[in-house]
Amino acid sequence: MNTFKNRRIKLIIYSFYIILLDQISKFSVLTLLGFERSINIVPKLLNFTVVKNKGAAFSLFSNSTIFLTIISLIASLLLVIIILKSPPRSYWNSIGIACLLGGTAGNGIDRLLKGYVIDFFELVPIHFPIFNIADISINIAIICFTIDIITSKDQLKNTIRNKKIK
Repeated sequence: MNTFKNRRIKLIIYSFYIILLDQISKFSVLTLLGFERSINIVPKLLNFTVVKNKGAAFSLFSNSTIFLTIISLIASLLLVIIILKSPPRSYWNSIGIACLLGGTAGNGIDRLLKGYVIDFFELVPIHFPIFNIADISINIAIICFTIDIITSKDQLKNTIRNKKIK
């Protein structure tokens, strides 16, 4: 029981660090550059280009700030409830939930306080949407959930195989 409680606290702390890193990075880049300016960080690879994103991923739901803010708040609240009430399924699932909470809350804070999300990572060689640390965290969560699904299937197959052998 105590291990479960410690794990829940750690997941909330990991999420908090993601939120903090996201907010500090947005503030720092905005202070350094201002909006609609760009600076090359890694030649032919990465620019910091600060933009206001009033939509979601890939600018979906553009100018739907109130809707996206409500969705962010509800999703963040549900993720906190999942962390506090549900026993962790696996390592990868736990890390995925912490990253998803950090990313969702990080962008949700922007929407709630500013009415838009600050994005600034621009990959130069490809025409990919500009993104931020919260977005990276959400993508890491998707990778963790995928790994969890794959490893869970492998564990289930091994369990079934072992039962057949007995």
